[in-house]
Amino acid sequence: MNDFHRPVLLQEVIDLLRVRKGSKYIDATLGGAGHSEKILELGGIVLGIDQDEDALNYVKNRKFEGFKNLSLYLGNFKEIDRIAHLKGFDKVSGILFDLGVSSFQLENPERGFSYQREGPLDMRMDKKLKVQAADLLNILTKGELDELFFKLGEENNARIISDGIVRARGIKPIKTTEELVLVIQESLEKKRRTSALERRLIAKKIFQALRIAVNDELNNLKEALAGAYTLLEKKGRVVVVSFHSLEDRIVKNTFKEFESKNMGGIITRKPIVPGFLEIERNKRSKSAKLRVFEKI
Repeated sequence: MNDFHRPVLLQEVIDLLRVRKGSKYIDATLGGAGHSEKILELGGIVLGIDQDEDALNYVKNRKFEGFKNLSLYLGNFKEIDRIAHLKGFDKVSGILFDLGVSSFQLENPERGFSYQREGPLDMRMDKKLKVQAADLLNILTKGELDELFFKLGEENNARIISDGIVRARGIKPIKTTEELVLVIQESLEKKRRTSALERRLIAKKIFQALRIAVNDELNNLKEALAGAYTLLEKKGRVVVVSFHSLEDRIVKNTFKEFESKNMGGIITRKPIVPGFLEIERNKRSKSAKLRVFEKI
């Protein structure tokens, strides 16, 4: 499988999409096309959307089986209904959202997504966005940073860390991932002893919060789910793989709202999660949750 993004819960996604030859599907988060490749192998016709130009360029160079039945579009999935109309995918059998950051994005230090890679604090999935993570760190007030880290990172040490950021940026702007990790570590040392594992988990949550804010991920997801429903044919399904509780909550509540309005039914009363073997093969799959809704 490709190294841009190893697809999580691949067989479960394919089974729940009920891929049929000649039917149309939208992969709203194309990445390295791991899921789409399997849909195409089974005879599906796919529209792949991604806001990351690197992802589309990667896929264009792969030329895998069924590639001729893949249409590509550079854009944000919040506009899924507009994009689908433009590309002739007005009624589709299934739509997939795989909300994880790709391995390629995390491992490319120039993108600034990972606390484990030294690089500029960028974090933009769409390189045309004007605001980077460094801008937020150096412009937001202490109170705004508190709220950002607590709400989007679900981090209880938000105040301590935002204190440290405000102090550090008073000396010089925070511009790199390494500088931010250092500020986080120094802030935590002032409070209490924390293990190396705890410090890593806290850094991960701070980076998550910044990434979500830079890319407006939660609002985009709400818009995308509403737009996706309008594109489904009867018995069409939306399949969503999420990787943290904020996304999963939006998906769960949106599907409940759809069901309460008699718009269809929830297929997964409890989310499907990866098994032991998949987690062993792909550590990043550990937090994945898969939910499915079917249109009446």
